[in-house]
Amino acid sequence: MFRTTLRLIVSAGLSLVVGVAAASDVATQTYGPELQGFNYPYELKTYEFESQGKHVHMGYMDVTASGTPNGHTIVLLHGKNFCAATWETSIKVLSKAGYRVVAPDQVGFCSSSKPENYQYSFQQLAANTHSLLEQLGVQHAAVMGHSTGGMLAVRYALQYPQQVEQLLMVNPIGLEDWKAQGVPYRTVDQWYQRELKLSAKSVRDYERSVYYVGRWEPEYERWVDMLAGLNQGPGHRLVAWNSALIYDMIFTQPVVYEFGQLRMPTLLMVGDADTTAIGSDIASPEVKAKIGHYNVLGKQVIKQIPHGTLIEFPGKGHAPQIEDPAEFHQVLLGWLRTQR
Repeated sequence: MFRTTLRLIVSAGLSLVVGVAAASDVATQTYGPELQGFNYPYELKTYEFESQGKHVHMGYMDVTASGTPNGHTIVLLHGKNFCAATWETSIKVLSKAGYRVVAPDQVGFCSSSKPENYQYSFQQLAANTHSLLEQLGVQHAAVMGHSTGGMLAVRYALQYPQQVEQLLMVNPIGLEDWKAQGVPYRTVDQWYQRELKLSAKSVRDYERSVYYVGRWEPEYERWVDMLAGLNQGPGHRLVAWNSALIYDMIFTQPVVYEFGQLRMPTLLMVGDADTTAIGSDIASPEVKAKIGHYNVLGKQVIKQIPHGTLIEFPGKGHAPQIEDPAEFHQVLLGWLRTQR
């Protein structure tokens, strides 16, 4: 819909995200390697910088308050299979409530650069995001991360605690250490071969089963089309390669051991029927049976967070902000009001 360029050269880096389903094995439309052709809900800008000896860029949306400004900014971090665009409803609600909303696509995801070689780490992605916010003049913000974005939000809060007013996590992955639980290691090459086979049908089937507890709504198809269209487009192999590198980062860089170090007010929002667990498809039956239980994980993790609040959405899956936006945003805004 919108795509402009803001040229800013800085030393740092970038990272993650992506989408949801289409109606067959083939995406209804294919997109460029930086999601060219897909319409974002708000003006998509570009942040350019140097990172790891490369000139890279991040796409991002910077949306001003449409309601009476409250003087606060909230940063939204997308998940592995979700782009910044999937925050569309949340951006609208938060902007109306008076927030300035910044929603970036991480390097390796969606509208951002897909380097041929990049050492992905949550620290690097946090540094990239921090550099973007510095250029935008954002000194303090609430940070909300969904899925893999929840892992990144935790790392960001640990790395830049003075800049984070509140930390919010929506069904974050990383509430457990899958490797320590016995999930087998996949090499980057094995992840790459897996990602090359991604299709609209495989995305839809996975998300319906794992994310949405067997349910499916027509509005989810846009996000399947986004993810499958990116992966089946002209950047097919480069997109798959970056995805493989990112999965290796997720699997090998747990944050679960550091929740006790968080000092800011923290909200953990969990659809308690979620069963997301990286590597569960190749785990033994015994291991698979004990991982991905968000109805248990949320209660375990919140005990480790000094100033943490847990809100569960009974019967909801991996993306309650998409599955039940009215209830989700009522809860979200209610908690944010208590923090002022």
